[in-house]
Amino acid sequence: MRKSIIILATGLALFGCKPKEAEVSVIGKPDLKLTSTTLTPEVLWSFGRLGDTKVSPDGKQIAYTVTYYSISENKGNAEIYIMNADGSDKKQLTKTPKSEFGLEWKADGSSLYFMSAETGNPELFSIKPDGSDRTQLTHLDKPITNYLVSPAGGKILLTIDTKVDTSTADRYPDLDKSDGMVITDLMYRHWDSWEDGSYQHIYIADFDGSKIGEPQDIMPGEAWDSPLMPFGGIDEISWSPDGKSVAYTCKKQKGKDYAFSTNSDIYLYNLESKETKNLTEGMPGYDRVPVFTPQGDKMLWVSMARGGFEADRERLFCLDFKTGEKKELLPNFDHSPASLSFTADGKTLYFVTGIDATFQVYGLNMDNLELKPITKGWHDYHSVEVAGNTLVGTKVSIVKPAEIYTIDPTSGTETELSFINKELLDQLHMPKVTQRMIKTSDGMLMPTWVILPPDFDSTKKYPALLYCEGGPQSPVSQFWSYRWNFSIMASNGYVIVAPSRRGVLTLGQKWTDAISKDHGGQEMRDLLCAIDEVKQEPWVDADNLGATGASYGGYTVYWLAGNHHKRFKAFLSHCGVFNSEMEYMTTDEMFFDSWEMGGAPWETNNKVAMKSFSQSPHKFVKNWDTPILIIEGGNDFRIPYTQGMAAFNTAQELGVPSKFLFFPSESHWVLKPQNGILWQREYFAWFDKWLKVKK
Repeated sequence: MRKSIIILATGLALFGCKPKEAEVSVIGKPDLKLTSTTLTPEVLWSFGRLGDTKVSPDGKQIAYTVTYYSISENKGNAEIYIMNADGSDKKQLTKTPKSEFGLEWKADGSSLYFMSAETGNPELFSIKPDGSDRTQLTHLDKPITNYLVSPAGGKILLTIDTKVDTSTADRYPDLDKSDGMVITDLMYRHWDSWEDGSYQHIYIADFDGSKIGEPQDIMPGEAWDSPLMPFGGIDEISWSPDGKSVAYTCKKQKGKDYAFSTNSDIYLYNLESKETKNLTEGMPGYDRVPVFTPQGDKMLWVSMARGGFEADRERLFCLDFKTGEKKELLPNFDHSPASLSFTADGKTLYFVTGIDATFQVYGLNMDNLELKPITKGWHDYHSVEVAGNTLVGTKVSIVKPAEIYTIDPTSGTETELSFINKELLDQLHMPKVTQRMIKTSDGMLMPTWVILPPDFDSTKKYPALLYCEGGPQSPVSQFWSYRWNFSIMASNGYVIVAPSRRGVLTLGQKWTDAISKDHGGQEMRDLLCAIDEVKQEPWVDADNLGATGASYGGYTVYWLAGNHHKRFKAFLSHCGVFNSEMEYMTTDEMFFDSWEMGGAPWETNNKVAMKSFSQSPHKFVKNWDTPILIIEGGNDFRIPYTQGMAAFNTAQELGVPSKFLFFPSESHWVLKPQNGILWQREYFAWFDKWLKVKK
């Protein structure tokens, strides 16, 4: 693999240049001059990462955050930037050693609110759009996790970690140095954290724009979170336009009930009566993301119909407060809206949705419910926001990280504004992305991305990697990842084959549903159809194929290792399921395996469950004969790292060439810069060793 030599033209501590002791190190944008056009792990970690994007109330300015990482310091730092709505007059508002995040404009546009942990716990600050008058607004003894200012003024809500349940230390105060936990129910750990008796609660306080009154908990004594853990954000909470009510998402269950359920609801808290009402009672699936119409007479949200299933279609629902009627607005739309944004008059709703292996912006006429696609092309929009007569969105593609764009809602014309990574991208030769529709074994047409190396030469032969998507219900879209990055894979001299196999999102709910209770079935045949077709190309080295994937993609790799019939020369599995029976009994959100497998492994009379567990990858290890790299994170509670240990130990006992890469401090993902670079280096060293012809 070619390596880029990076010359630093600044004193930033990116690769070991240490600042003077008297100076405070501030991680910022490096001025990089590359001596190679190849995308490497070090270059990948030098891209600026777009965070919050907020349009000013008058639509004339856009504030946003960008995070840059220091490899030597093994951390990142986010700063606030601002520009005019046409992309002109870009300015950096902050330059501090602690990240700023969680942007929101003051209603009159005179200031920006944000959060920072510069004084210890995250606190709320304000700053003027010219960068002056930075002011700390809160001084609390507990960390703020989110905030939302009332649109009517005078109030603010904060989400704060709140101790509710007693811990071992509370019960035995004389054992203050013991770290033992007494566990009597399920959900004692979630994603990457152990249950500690604290929950995110919503607090409301008086707020005049500069001073905050004493926050009052609207969920006193309640042992559940809002927003939902672990991934819910402030979009799961909303103020009514008149500031008299707060709608919030919550899953009011505990223990075993919580572990086996997806039944979250939308609750409405009335500030005057202090009463809370469940608005979605009787709707058994996820109900999330309440959004009031600008007039406040209705509320929209997204709702899954089936309880216990996390990948159902998210239906767009509307509640009319006057009549009490609840109805689905787009019953024939087979996709899931997200990032809901109304025009000021409430007549049009814009949103992002996944469709045909991409994510596009749509507009919905609220009077006649006419739906109109606004954007098209090979890209993924992450968000959309109304800015006067135009739209502002954030967009990525397989060959480009997130940037801010304006979108003409009439023509769909897109104009890039932010250019955060232009200087770096201009120095690189990026891969070529193609798409083909591959016929599956049951006669369906499957979209498949085929990514070709930079400066592709059709007269040469390249090794190929089959990308196995996780989820199992997640999209194989135009995503840009800082780990599973198709561009860096192709830049290392590989053809990447990324099929939208059965079970993925964006191709309709029937396609998504097809994988549940059929693990090791049609989705595996889909993947093999894709690689079998592409390997026929004269520029693919059919004798040097690899398969790679994470989570369910890791399960896929383990399964293929026992069922590939000599197709592949090397495998890589990251945080994958190796033993489905053990996974069922050790994962955190147990509803997932219960739904996917169709029952428990001890239900021997349950034919569906028995069929599912019969496809556990560990049942096919007698066929393992191909080199495999296994990667795990010590804080992964979704698929515990012992799954990877079992697979590695088995490979070692069988004499299969194998390697185990373990990150004690990481979870299901790898988030620290140096760990991320180590991941990339080991990834390509492994495949290079087994798939690249030695000259």
